[in-house]
Amino acid sequence: MLKQKKIIIGITGGIAAYKCAMLVRLLVKSGAEVKVVMTKAAMEFITPQTLSVLSKNKVYSEFFDPDLTWNSHVDLAEWADLMIIAPLTANSLAKMASGQCDNILLATYFSLRTPVFLAPAMDLEMYKHPTVLRNLQAVAHSGNQIIPAESGELASGLIGEGRMAEPETILKFIEDVIGKKLPLSGKKALVNAGPTYEPIDRVRFIGNRSSGKMGAAIAEILADHGAEVTLVMGPSSVALNHKKIRVISVETNKEMYQEMLKYYSNRDIVVCSAAVSDYTPEYTIPRKIKKDKPELSVKLIKTIDILQELGLIKQNQFLVGFALETENLIENATEKLKRKNCDLIVANLTEADNSAFNSDFNKVVFVSPNNKPQDLGFKSKREIASDLVQLIIQKLTLK
Repeated sequence: MLKQKKIIIGITGGIAAYKCAMLVRLLVKSGAEVKVVMTKAAMEFITPQTLSVLSKNKVYSEFFDPDLTWNSHVDLAEWADLMIIAPLTANSLAKMASGQCDNILLATYFSLRTPVFLAPAMDLEMYKHPTVLRNLQAVAHSGNQIIPAESGELASGLIGEGRMAEPETILKFIEDVIGKKLPLSGKKALVNAGPTYEPIDRVRFIGNRSSGKMGAAIAEILADHGAEVTLVMGPSSVALNHKKIRVISVETNKEMYQEMLKYYSNRDIVVCSAAVSDYTPEYTIPRKIKKDKPELSVKLIKTIDILQELGLIKQNQFLVGFALETENLIENATEKLKRKNCDLIVANLTEADNSAFNSDFNKVVFVSPNNKPQDLGFKSKREIASDLVQLIIQKLTLK
C-alpha cells in the first residue's frame, strides 16, 4: 500500500528518536521512498548518518545547507505524498499549534499540502497536561492524524501513557488510514494468472510459456488501490508478498475453473489474464510413458472456457478478459468481447520475434463496448496494469 509513496519522516528531540531507525527500515521495506528531516535536538539521540544509510537519502537538518537551495523545505513539501513526525515532543507540538517556525522540520510541515501523521512521545504528566491536550486537539483540528501514544515504562522510570507508538504500529495506522481513502477500498477483486499444465503422464504435460507476470502486476496494482484481491495462479516462479493479496496455486484448467467459480459470486472486479490451456489429454497415463515406440499419439479434448463460463453467469461483476491474437486483432477482440459478455478485453498481437510470454513488456489495446479501441503502445507490464486499473476505477465510478 505504501509502495512508491514518497514519505518524509520528521524527527524531533526525544529519546524515542532511536525507534525511527526501525521505522525508516520498515517504510523502505514496504517500497516507500523515504527522506528524513531532523531538528538539531534530535541529533543528540540518533545520528543523521544512521538514518541516511537506512533511507538511502540525504538527511536534512539545516535551513542553509551548501548542497541545497535556500527553499529546500518547499522542495521537500512538494515532493512528499505524506509526512510522519515521530517522535513529536511537547515543544515541537506547541510550535505547530501556535504557528512558530524556527527550523527546517517545521518549515517543511507548514509548507505541506499532503497528509501528516503525528506520533507524540513525552513523559506521563507532560502527555496529560491540559496545555498539551489542547495543542493536540488544535493540530488534529487542522487535519493531522494523531497516532496515540502507548502505555508502558517511560524514560523517567515511571509507568504510564506517553510512549511513542512502536514502528510496526505506526506503519499499520498509516496503512489503515490510507486504505480507507483509496478508490477501490471495500471492493473485492478476483484475478487469474499464469499458464495451466495439462498432464499427459506423471512427468509430462501440455502447457505454454506464460510467466504470470501480467496477472501478478494487475493483482498488486488492484491491492495498492485498496481492493481485497484473490489471485488464482497457475505454475509460475513469480513471488508475491502483499498483505491484501491471497494467492491460490493451481495447476490444471479444471482446478483454476473450480477456484474461480468458488469466489466469483461476491467479487466486484474479475480479471482473467491467465493463459489457460485450450486442450487437455483425454486421459492421463498414471505412470511415466516409456520411450520405446517410434511414435506416440495423444488425443486432446477441449477444456472449459473459463472466461466464457464466467460471462454466462455474470451479474454485477466488472469482467475483464485477455485476448492473444496472431491476426485481425481488433476484429477478433471485439467479437470475443461480445461472445464472452465482457466489459473490457485487453488484446495483444503476438509475433514470432516479439512474444509477450516471459517478457516484462507488452503492446496492448483496450477494447470495450461503445468506445474506440485504446492503443497503449509498448509499455512495461506494470504500466499496463496501472492503466488497466485506472480504467476499471473510471468505469466503476460511472456505473
